[in-house]
Amino acid sequence: MNYGYFDDKNREYVITNPMTPIKWINYVGTLNFGGFVDHTGGSLICKGDPALNRIVKYIPQLPSSNFKGETLYLRLKKDQGYKIFSPYFVPTLDDYDKFECRVGLQYTKYTTEFYGIKTEIIVFIPIGENRLIRDIRITNLNEETVVIDAIPVVEYTHFDALKQFTNADWCPQTLMSKLVDEGNGNKVLSQYAFKNKGVAENYFTSNMEISSIESDRKIFLGDNEYGTWQQPKSLLNEELSNTEALRGDNIGALMHHLGEIKSGETVRLITQLGQTDNIENELANINKFRDGPVVDQEMEKLATFWDGYLSKYQTKTPDASLNTMINIHNARQCYITKNWSRYLSLYQLGLGARGLGFRDSSQDVMGVLGNTPEEGRELIEMILHVQKRDGSAMHQFNPKTMIANEGDSREHEDRPNYYGDDHLWIIMAVCAYIKETGNYDFLNKEIPFYEKDSAENVIESGTVLEHLLRGIEFTYSNVGQHGLPLLGFADWNDTVNLRTGAESVFIANQFGVAIGELIGLLKELGKDDIAGKFEGYYDTIKNKVNEHCWDGEWFVRYFDSDGSIIGSSQNQEGKIYTNAQSWSVMSGFAEGDRAVQALDSVNKYLNTSNGIKLSYPGYNGYDEDKGGVTTYPPGTKENGGIFLHSNPWVMIAETKIGRGDRAYQYYNQINPATKNEKIDEFESAPYNYPQNILGDEHPQFGLGRNSWLSGTASWTFQAATKFILGIRPDYSGLIVDPCIPKDWREFTVTREFRGATYIIQVKNPDGVCKGVKSMIADGVAIAGNLLPVYGDGQTHAVEVIMG
Repeated sequence: MNYGYFDDKNREYVITNPMTPIKWINYVGTLNFGGFVDHTGGSLICKGDPALNRIVKYIPQLPSSNFKGETLYLRLKKDQGYKIFSPYFVPTLDDYDKFECRVGLQYTKYTTEFYGIKTEIIVFIPIGENRLIRDIRITNLNEETVVIDAIPVVEYTHFDALKQFTNADWCPQTLMSKLVDEGNGNKVLSQYAFKNKGVAENYFTSNMEISSIESDRKIFLGDNEYGTWQQPKSLLNEELSNTEALRGDNIGALMHHLGEIKSGETVRLITQLGQTDNIENELANINKFRDGPVVDQEMEKLATFWDGYLSKYQTKTPDASLNTMINIHNARQCYITKNWSRYLSLYQLGLGARGLGFRDSSQDVMGVLGNTPEEGRELIEMILHVQKRDGSAMHQFNPKTMIANEGDSREHEDRPNYYGDDHLWIIMAVCAYIKETGNYDFLNKEIPFYEKDSAENVIESGTVLEHLLRGIEFTYSNVGQHGLPLLGFADWNDTVNLRTGAESVFIANQFGVAIGELIGLLKELGKDDIAGKFEGYYDTIKNKVNEHCWDGEWFVRYFDSDGSIIGSSQNQEGKIYTNAQSWSVMSGFAEGDRAVQALDSVNKYLNTSNGIKLSYPGYNGYDEDKGGVTTYPPGTKENGGIFLHSNPWVMIAETKIGRGDRAYQYYNQINPATKNEKIDEFESAPYNYPQNILGDEHPQFGLGRNSWLSGTASWTFQAATKFILGIRPDYSGLIVDPCIPKDWREFTVTREFRGATYIIQVKNPDGVCKGVKSMIADGVAIAGNLLPVYGDGQTHAVEVIMG
């Protein structure tokens, strides 16, 4: 079946069939106030921490046909009573004449037609506001006049999201609703937990006269809740009951009698769902957003933000799907993932177990530095606050309280309580920020380390550069029997939890990448003595990797505490792991034939038509010694699944050895836009990368899951823009180093960099994958492939000839 199409002109994906295989969502607002809306009108909205200040009840595990947090009912008055339907399709499930859900840039727009009634709805959160707007236009397409009522509905949750599901005594006893009548036909229905009265009060209102309200779900559904969301019994009555709930399951339902609507006539209804500390004090702002022109201006502000954000990097290549992702959807996903990390999605439920990850956000931020570098810097600073004095890091933290923890390692007293990779990611992020901006002063900023004394005072602070140096020293000084970095509780593949003393080949190579970046930065700073010492560190670990980790066709992945090998031809399961090959090349530890052979082994043993598997063969049974990886069946997630996050690392590695055809092949295999014609296999939304696809050891090979909040977004954007298209910042300019398919004859990149715009036209007359023969900027020949920093606010035309 076909479920929709890409509309690049309007920068939207258009869903035309609401019965998608799984729920598809879009993000609105930010972590300060926001959440997601799904393609049939449901929402999950929170203010701040989704675990501790949730507003709307949305249960992702319920069937897609169920009511999910919010909807709108329309009611046509008939001689025999009322015809009730939802223009969102769910939950009434009426047959539609037209369904269109446009997934836009932090907004979703619905256009539907049922029973001769056209409804257009834009759902968004104005920038900087604590309110969700639903801008609703209802048009009568019938030849005769009709009488219509409109009833928007929201279902609230307890602010403590987990307790909503674990404490069915306290929660319903504390929830209540109160009507605020402004006396002019306008009404605001407030809702709060008793504890939050005057502190955090939710409100639901509109721009039109509200004739009656309902706040008790039991009464709204009717017949002691044997009425259904598909046809609530209360909507068969002329008015709602005006009940102000004193406890129980709170909802907000607002009755609007739109009256007689003539043929072709349109009525505009604007609803607001928000939170404030005091409703009375918020009435002026509420009234402001009842004004249609104000709402229009706020939508224009949102569009202006995205115009600016996306303009920083635009490309035109022979591949329309790549253009779609780079110019719009992948760039947008990077920004959303930077904002939300792994906090709240259909899969990460935001019930208090996560927050922002040190590892996750350090990678996510690299995907936005070219578009919004100073927002990226702010996140980098936040991450550095939870690095420890010894150079290691806390694993995850709450961005509102800055309270951090050691993640899942807390559950295993006999294992290390740190993750061996966390602190190395931030080194790469800081170096990427400096390359992007040239802001060397940032390195001198004092940032506290995480530890505090008994009075909660900071024990020690250090400059940003000192934080980075300590991360290097921690890894270099914590090595095992082969001289390789210790695994800690886990590395990036946090489902493999080996005994204390295990060594990680991934961390060894990650150390190589991080220290290589830092050496380059230190030389720019004139700190040649430290750079020289670190070059010695680099050579030491490189020698250890080549001495102990080459297995004949590929690099092994781990050494357990007893010296046994994982990721070797001698293993029956888990013989080869992708990351040991890609990162060995990325680090420069693998050279010449070994680099080629390692990547050829990835292609031979791990590649599929839907992407590269993380390992092969899958483990076929639970093994307590290896941990979580063996809790999945073969072909699933980390156990031989196509874990997309690791695919762009192979793309980058392939460009390092000049194989543009293969790098592009790997890019194309996982590009979700290319899966739009086989959604019944893929199931995931085609406008963003999921976290994983089931591998070919699984019967449902090709099925995608865990969309939106994945490090895949950042790394695939980097792989495509910096390494395949090859336009990447460096300390002293903009490097042009494409590695493309041989049959691409030209492409163009428009790239903003340090206050200037570079329009770079790359021509490939000889059909090569890699190599810059000549480069001309503004009519002047440039030696090599490094464009200077113009910084003049002007546009510069660059012609590049490959060969």
